[in-house]
Amino acid sequence: MSFPDAILKSANTATRDWTLPDSPRAAFFGLTVGLASVITLAFAASVTSWTLAALVALPLVAVNALWIAGGAATAIVGVKRRASRLPGDPPAEWQPVGKTAIIVTLCKEPPHPVARYLRDLHASLRRHRLEQATRIFVLSDTQGEDLITREEAALRGLIDAGLVEYRRRERNIGRKPGNIADWLRQSGDAFDYMLVLDADSRMSAGRIRRMIRQIESRPRAGLVQAGMGLVPGGSRFARHQRSAVRLMSSNFGHGMAAWAGRSGNYWGHNAIIRTKAFREAAALPELSGRPPFGGPILSHDFIEAAWIRRAGWAVELDPDLAGSAEAAPQTLEAFHKRDRRWCQGNLQHMRVLAEPGLHPMSRFHLVSGVLSYLAAPIWLSLVVLVAAGAVQITGALPFLLVALVLLLPKVCALWTRMPRAGTLWRKWVTLRAWAGELAVSSLVAPIMMVRQTASVLSVLMGRDCGWKSGRMPRFTVPRGLPEIGFGLALMATASHSGAGMTLWLSPLILPLLGAPFIVRVLDASAQ
Repeated sequence: MSFPDAILKSANTATRDWTLPDSPRAAFFGLTVGLASVITLAFAASVTSWTLAALVALPLVAVNALWIAGGAATAIVGVKRRASRLPGDPPAEWQPVGKTAIIVTLCKEPPHPVARYLRDLHASLRRHRLEQATRIFVLSDTQGEDLITREEAALRGLIDAGLVEYRRRERNIGRKPGNIADWLRQSGDAFDYMLVLDADSRMSAGRIRRMIRQIESRPRAGLVQAGMGLVPGGSRFARHQRSAVRLMSSNFGHGMAAWAGRSGNYWGHNAIIRTKAFREAAALPELSGRPPFGGPILSHDFIEAAWIRRAGWAVELDPDLAGSAEAAPQTLEAFHKRDRRWCQGNLQHMRVLAEPGLHPMSRFHLVSGVLSYLAAPIWLSLVVLVAAGAVQITGALPFLLVALVLLLPKVCALWTRMPRAGTLWRKWVTLRAWAGELAVSSLVAPIMMVRQTASVLSVLMGRDCGWKSGRMPRFTVPRGLPEIGFGLALMATASHSGAGMTLWLSPLILPLLGAPFIVRVLDASAQ
């Protein structure tokens, strides 16, 4: 079959899959459209004067209402699907038929924690009788003589003992996807599957064993993505992120797994991939033009999932967090640096939305990734229009509905977690952690909105953030100062519309004014 014919066949198959009845998917889209419609209609009913600004604001409200409604709908579907079957641990006598390469990618990360983890992982693989069925590879793109020397010294004992195979490329062509593609050409034929880990990823041997069993038992599974918790961090911000993931991710993951079905997504690591499927889909497009919208795609994982699905393979999510984790940024600044790179990568996805043959759900994942960053400037624009009086509304209903929809995922997470807490003391601990997460996320959200808006504007102005370039700006603004500036401007603008508007916007204004204190407290050590 020729390549165009294969693409056409996969496109027809995707269309048939899309039209099949699927109750979780139907529930997800029905809830999303329903909740978004309620918010949009409530906003329209509250507008007292249909000026040009109000006409512009209405579709913006509808777009962002769809975005937050999608999160709420996923959480609700997760509550309904919690009882759905999850793959259990394989029987004790089970042994893999195929061979799995455990691939760890490195690029300038501290190598000693990786070396310690790989030594422990190898010993654990032996205890789980996976030593003969797996092989650990470390693929490095590290540059710089001192960094290379440190990395090789940290891994030397593992290499000499034959516990890992180490390869460092002289030229970082194609970054991480290029490194994995090179490995696939050189060594991939000897392996049926590859389990991809980043330098800060952690997976237990037991979870790896279960992942191998999952993909072996599904002949058309091209990729199985594991849910991920967070490893303990040293700052209050890291602790907040870990608490949020522990409380929210399990239920949200169950919902996403239910409505995505065989057309899930890939998060770049902690996933097992059939080498045959990846080989058929690994040729990522090189976008024409210069960065930030051209050049290599930074958020390559979404694209790889879409390409694997287009080739006719299933992409599935196992939402269980057990035995699968990654490290989180320790500070808000580190989080924003990573988020800025993701922003550029996700906005690049607009260039491939019209790619022929993609499954409709793959396009939906790409659109969702784009909207996850456009939502911030849209919210900010709406806040400014309302605060300035350019859009005149009466009553609190639109504000309350937005707050309710934003709160729904947290309520659903608490709903599913409380029965599993067991004793009254554990229920109290869970409720306290939930309230703390709600408080911190409410304080951080306005700061993130301003920073993500700045990231989007930076990309639109043509500024490339690079990829782990190490470049530092010549001048750094004191932490929290831009947020204070915007908070003061917003307060001054709202005051002209009356005290009532300032009061309604106070949940946004106060965290912005207190940004330096909030950032300093969250970045401090949790000890």
